[in-house]
Amino acid sequence: MPYLFTSESVSEGHPDKVADQISDALIDNFLAFDPQSKVACETLVTTGQVILAGEVKSKAYLDVQTIARNVIKKIGYTKSEYMFEADSCGVLSAIHEQSADINQGVDRKKKEEQGAGDQGMMFGYATNETEDLMPLALDLAHKILIELAALRRENKVIKYLRPDAKSQVTLEYNDKNEPVRIDAIVVSTQHDDFDGEAKMLAKIKKDIIEILIPRVQAKYKKYAKLFNKDIKYHINPTGKFVIGGPHGDTGLTGRKIIVDTYGGKGAHGGGAFSGKDPSKVDRSAAYATRHIAKNLVAAGVASEVLVQVSYAIGVAKPTSINVNTYGTAKVKMTDGQIGKLVEGIFDMRPYFIEQRLKLRTPMYSETAAYGHMGRKNETVTKTFTTPDGKKKVMKVELFTWEKLDYVAKVKKAFGLK
Repeated sequence: MPYLFTSESVSEGHPDKVADQISDALIDNFLAFDPQSKVACETLVTTGQVILAGEVKSKAYLDVQTIARNVIKKIGYTKSEYMFEADSCGVLSAIHEQSADINQGVDRKKKEEQGAGDQGMMFGYATNETEDLMPLALDLAHKILIELAALRRENKVIKYLRPDAKSQVTLEYNDKNEPVRIDAIVVSTQHDDFDGEAKMLAKIKKDIIEILIPRVQAKYKKYAKLFNKDIKYHINPTGKFVIGGPHGDTGLTGRKIIVDTYGGKGAHGGGAFSGKDPSKVDRSAAYATRHIAKNLVAAGVASEVLVQVSYAIGVAKPTSINVNTYGTAKVKMTDGQIGKLVEGIFDMRPYFIEQRLKLRTPMYSETAAYGHMGRKNETVTKTFTTPDGKKKVMKVELFTWEKLDYVAKVKKAFGLK
């Protein structure tokens, strides 16, 4: 029987995402100047205030105020009427030394024996619904907000947009578990103050439906067929949305974990990503399981795959690895047998995950908005500045867990052509 499924996304100006981006900018700066840094940094943002807290073990010294302000400026909080502005907000740092009790469980004389930074379970997921092997509803929700942010920055055809926004996409699936059409789209966007609320709402709705949506269709042609005249649009359904961002709602690091991953498809172990260096398996193992799931689907092992891994704190070898193909396996093996083969292909000890995915490089700022999964693997040039003004220019490979570099190995292991 046909059914509906919904995923949401939030913009880079959403208060929780502001917090994520500041935390990950700190991670990148620590790793740029000391790749062995151990960092767990949380950020809170509210009216006119940024609070940084967490634990760090690093040889690097950072100007955390400047880093936080640069992130806020890049997002677009640059006007005093937002009540949260890059140059005038307060930045309070309560970052301190990492616990020696935790560190002794992670660091080892032999690097390959590096223990997991915490206990817990992590999940990776992939599906053949999109070219990026991501769930379609989430992919669409992200892309709507990416285009909305582009329109805001261009400031030409829509000139009243502010940084905070959310989207939601509901898809209809057929009996074959295939997405066939978009049923509903929700967009809530912060905006400048207008004269007359009814007139304001009418204009915003018209602009979203007649400017933003056609732009998404034109840019992502593979999704155009899903759009139809019967889509139910809910544009700023609460009405006026002038007060937004950290002034409208306090933001915290790690509070958008479903937006960050698969939009409610598959599963989530509960651990957040942003603000954590790769010794924290909440982050590194979630990336590694996505890498496994994506390569399994791309190799033709199954149409849909969920991979779970779990760890004990201070122990290198996972306590379990589990594979679920949801009955879509294209090989004559049980999910348990598939899981055993996966264990032999991908070394899931923390040190080997870090090496395989190059995780001790400053690659994390780009992950902190519009999802950590399904993104483009590319190499970029980044510049970092020390508190005394010295610059360090680096080439950094992004989203290494999205590479299909293990497809040949997977095919060989499973006897696929």
